[in-house]
Amino acid sequence: MPLLTLTSDIGQQDFLVGAVKGRLLQENPDLSIIDITHQLSPFNYAQAAYVSRNAINNFSAGTFHLVLVNLFDEKPEHLLLAEHNGHIIGCADNGLLTMILEEVPQKIVALALDKTQQKNTIYCTAVFAKAIADLISGKKIEELGDAAVSIKVKNPLRPMLGNNWIEGQIIFIDNFENVIVNIAKEEFEEQRKGRSFKIVFKRDEVIDKISETYADVTEGEKLALFNSAGYLEIAINKGNAAGLFGLQGFSEKQQQQNQQRDSRLFYQTIKVYFE
Repeated sequence: MPLLTLTSDIGQQDFLVGAVKGRLLQENPDLSIIDITHQLSPFNYAQAAYVSRNAINNFSAGTFHLVLVNLFDEKPEHLLLAEHNGHIIGCADNGLLTMILEEVPQKIVALALDKTQQKNTIYCTAVFAKAIADLISGKKIEELGDAAVSIKVKNPLRPMLGNNWIEGQIIFIDNFENVIVNIAKEEFEEQRKGRSFKIVFKRDEVIDKISETYADVTEGEKLALFNSAGYLEIAINKGNAAGLFGLQGFSEKQQQQNQQRDSRLFYQTIKVYFE
């Protein structure tokens, strides 16, 4: 039974998530559909890339992944279907694909859209569903669309590096208001070079050690650890770090607004100093 993961910014307020699944199952009744999330923040590519990447990495090769995020950033003329390390990923041509993979996919085709059809989420789902059915039936990805397509590329959000510091952006805030930063453990250790460190945010908040679990500190105390995806996380044991510290997930739109106001009501970055 083929697996398909479904990730979107659609939300759960109306019929659309159910309708998307119905359209997929009409074409592929044997699909097993696994929801990742439908609560991604609109237009937040960094968040969508983090969630999608770390979900995909935990599925076996051969899994299909639909990422229905910001489908209509621009008026679409085609959709993208990619094959990378054995995974099949469908998404809009809006730059998100290269942010998810952190590189250009090994194979990619453009799935043409009918110019006479209204370009909405259900129609786009139907196009993906047909392509998935063709792959399941044995067709090669190169047979399904234009392999010469020039795709839109967005670079993944990378931390800034200095000799004695590393600065990361907040890319996700979870249900407990724990704050995830785009500093991977490997990057942290490589930059650290065995030195002591201070994790600094909101001017005067400092953490100088890495915990293994939330229970390493007393209730209400702040801590830093590397989460199950290997990224730096700032948390409060049985508390809400984002709300208490005024931390906010990075977004290009919010960053531009802060720059225009020349003030920072919310903090979107975490800096680590090495000594």
